[in-house]
Amino acid sequence: MKRSSTPSRPGRPLRPTRPVAAAVTVLTAGALVFGASACGGRATTHHKPGTSHEQAGGSVGRLLAADDGSGNRLRQVDAEGAPAVTVAVRPDSEDGWNVHLSVRNFRFTPDSVGGAALPGRGHARLFLDGHPLARVYGSWFHLPASLVRAAGGGTGLTARLYADDHTAWAVNSTPVQATASLSAPSAPEESRSATPRPDTTLEIVVSHGKVSPDPGRTEIEKGRTVELRVRSDRADTLHVHGYDKEARLPAGKTVTLTFTADRSGLFEVETHESDLLLTQLVVR
Repeated sequence: MKRSSTPSRPGRPLRPTRPVAAAVTVLTAGALVFGASACGGRATTHHKPGTSHEQAGGSVGRLLAADDGSGNRLRQVDAEGAPAVTVAVRPDSEDGWNVHLSVRNFRFTPDSVGGAALPGRGHARLFLDGHPLARVYGSWFHLPASLVRAAGGGTGLTARLYADDHTAWAVNSTPVQATASLSAPSAPEESRSATPRPDTTLEIVVSHGKVSPDPGRTEIEKGRTVELRVRSDRADTLHVHGYDKEARLPAGKTVTLTFTADRSGLFEVETHESDLLLTQLVVR
C-alpha cells in the first residue's frame, strides 16, 4: 500500500484553531458567573441610584407570616429608628373632616408605590372601625362625610403606615398606626342658628355611685324642650321613663339627650345598669 505524505514547509508554524475558541468560551462563561455572584445572582439594572441590593430587593427588616388584618403582611423593624405616626382629626366647616398625619422616621413616596420596600418610606392607609377607607400619600387628607356613610359609618379612624411594596411596617409584631375619634362634623351656620335653644337644661354628674346634684324635682311646662346633660364615670344607659327616651353613657363622656315634654305627669330619669335615680320631671 502506498502511503501519502504532505511535506511541511520549514519555518512556518501550524495555525491553532479549536484551543482558541475554547479559551474564549471559558473566559466568557467565567465573566458571566463572576458578574452574577458579585451581584447576588440578580441583574444590576433594577437598582435605583444610591440603593443597595438589600433595599432594591425589598428585604428591609423581617417579613412576618402574620398580616395586618386586611391581608397585608407585616414587615418588622427594630423599635429604635422605626417609622411612627400620630393622627389628628377636626371637622371641616363645609363637609366631613380634615385629617392630619404627623410622621417620624418616615417619608411619603407616592412616586414609587408598588416598588421595593425601602427604609422609612411608603404611604398610609385609613381604616374606619377596622374597615378600609382610603389610601393617603401625604400629611393632609380631606375625609368627606359621604365616604364615611358609604363605609357604613363609625367613629374610630386609624392611620397605618405601609412600605412601597404594600407590606405594613411593624414593631414587636404590631402594625405602626395611630387612632383618633371622628367627632360630629360641623353643621352649616344657618342650620346652627335655626336650632332652637332648650327651655330647660339639667346637668348631672355620676361619680363613684353618687349623683350630683342630689336628685330632686324640676317643674316643666308642657310642650317645652328639655335638655339633659349627663356624665358618668362608668359605662351605663340613660333612660327617661314615660317618654321612652334612652341614650348610651360612655365612661367619662358627657352625653346630651334632648326631647319635648309633651306629656303631663311625674317622670323619673335614671340609669339602667347602676339603677340610680338622677332626677324627677314634673310636667304640667
